[in-house]
Amino acid sequence: MAEHPWAPGGNRARWQRRAELFAYLRQFFAERGVLEVDTPVLGRLGVTDPALEAPAAEGGALQTSPEYFMKRLLAAGSGPIYQLARAFRGGEVGRRHNPEFLLLEWYRPGWDDEALRGEMDALLAPLLPGFPADRLPFDALLKQVFGLAWREAPESAWAEALAAHWAALGREGDPLALAEGDPLTILEWLYGEASETLQAPTFITDFPPALASLAALRPGGETAARFELVVAGVELANGFQELCCAKTQRERFEADRARRRQLGKPDVPVDEALLAALEAGLPPCAGVALGVDRVLMLMTGAVSLDEIMPFSWDRR
Repeated sequence: MAEHPWAPGGNRARWQRRAELFAYLRQFFAERGVLEVDTPVLGRLGVTDPALEAPAAEGGALQTSPEYFMKRLLAAGSGPIYQLARAFRGGEVGRRHNPEFLLLEWYRPGWDDEALRGEMDALLAPLLPGFPADRLPFDALLKQVFGLAWREAPESAWAEALAAHWAALGREGDPLALAEGDPLTILEWLYGEASETLQAPTFITDFPPALASLAALRPGGETAARFELVVAGVELANGFQELCCAKTQRERFEADRARRRQLGKPDVPVDEALLAALEAGLPPCAGVALGVDRVLMLMTGAVSLDEIMPFSWDRR
């Protein structure tokens, strides 16, 4: 029988699992004394990150994550906090992508990124098999899949490795031309292809400094204290040992803006409120954002977000 055009996705059993997951997450953090907070979904600004587009809305932009607002709470003395937050990404529609989705984001003052990964193991072990997750440095992942070390190989080798990989998969296209000559885009694509090969839960750690985003650098500056969690080839989380230096963060924002100009993307002003909070004193902390919808997709064996979201983009 044909589905009614007004019908939600999934079914009552899936909606029940969704509600049970929300309850579990809230109980997990309540038992650990982590404060639940809520922040605006409509902010004055989007983000400078060239890989993200915040959808425009009257008065500002829909937020790609609650990160900036949550860091302002941390700087004001909130202590450990978490949020089940609506997040938005322009132009992201597909089996694993929806323009509006749910993030679980939390911050632990006084913790480093490995301590936070340990808490993620504890959070996810009752939900998905294979935890505690493996740990694999970014460089080791690229060597494992492409035989390529990003710190040793020239940028031209990145494009050659990606082109060879695409050809083996029967894809066409010149990576350099598609990336408009931007080497960081090539590196991001290489990483994306490599991470999709991982089946067991794996934390990818120690990113290149050029991909640090809002993460601090390790002592010596050779790698960034950024990590991602991949399960069954699906990226579930992105986390940092947070950068607390306003000057360095401003420099990164300006570098983002320059890269956006190079790629022909709209300019996004720097978020001065966040930088002022960093200047006032963001406590040393680690934070992470976890894609709740994707976790539920893996928990239920669904092959698309539409199966576990009552109203995915195509049902709006």
